[in-house]
Amino acid sequence: MNILQKIEQQQIDDLTTDKTIPEFGPGDTVRVAVRVVEGTRERIQNYEGVCIARKNRGLNSSFTVRKLSYGEGVEQVFPLYSPRISEITVVRRGDVRRAKLYYLRGRTGKAARIAEKRDDRARKADK
Repeated sequence: MNILQKIEQQQIDDLTTDKTIPEFGPGDTVRVAVRVVEGTRERIQNYEGVCIARKNRGLNSSFTVRKLSYGEGVEQVFPLYSPRISEITVVRRGDVRRAKLYYLRGRTGKAARIAEKRDDRARKADK
């Protein structure tokens, strides 16, 4: 590891000391709790949608979340290690075969649904 990678890893460790980032990928429905500052007040606003892309670039990692708001598609790119993000929770896992789900932009309604990933093997192993 060179010096830049060590510094970057140290910054990532500093930013993630008080929060945990779950394992999630494209197709998963995630709820992102974002701190919003309005004047002197600060509140937490949840943004829930389908993760359509992940960009793993160390400290510059980000993910794109798409949701439908009043019939209009809205996408937002979140930096993964942003101090504005207070929590990320995975609502459900999606079963997809692509790394980038940009084809969902052209689909609405039932055509934009993603099948839920089934994990029958884990349940059978527990029994």
